Amino acid sequence: MSNKQQPLSKEDISSWEETIKDVEKIPTKEAIERPPIQAQPIRNSIDTRNVYQGNKLQDLQIGEISDLDKKTGNRFKRGEFKIEDRLDLHGYTEDEAWEAVNNFVKNAYIKNFRCILIVTGKGREHPENTDFLARRGILREKVPTWLNSRELRPLILSISHAQIKDGGEGALYVLLRRKRP
Repeated sequence: MSNKQQPLSKEDISSWEETIKDVEKIPTKEAIERPPIQAQPIRNSIDTRNVYQGNKLQDLQIGEISDLDKKTGNRFKRGEFKIEDRLDLHGYTEDEAWEAVNNFVKNAYIKNFRCILIVTGKGREHPENTDFLARRGILREKVPTWLNSRELRPLILSISHAQIKDGGEGALYVLLRRKRP
């Protein structure tokens, strides 16, 4: 069986020309300016000394569950916790993203949320970069560092890459400590 197309007949060509004779090209839209992204303000301040009073906290590594019991840690990594809030960082600049992540995590802690999702995206491939092992995506790289910052680390128990249905390696599950009265 051949995949070659038969040449169009004169009737087909004239029928097509008749069909498209009144079609007008749609003018291209100019770039739409988007308003600057505003991060939600923090509802209350958090004194991190009241959140965690144990030993010095180790930096969190993605997928590490050392501060959790094995059953809880495995449930968390499998994405079995209900995601109570989401932050999608697509379109954010680095400065906007830092402020958004900082406020988002603090607000989630204040609301006593347990599991949140931060979508960083996977980043774009740069044509001048020929190294296929090179990391891409500045936010994908920075967010785990921000989650280990002095302001946020005491609020967080664990971080893990999301399941495919929630964004895969372009998103992070964040398990927050319980807010104690």
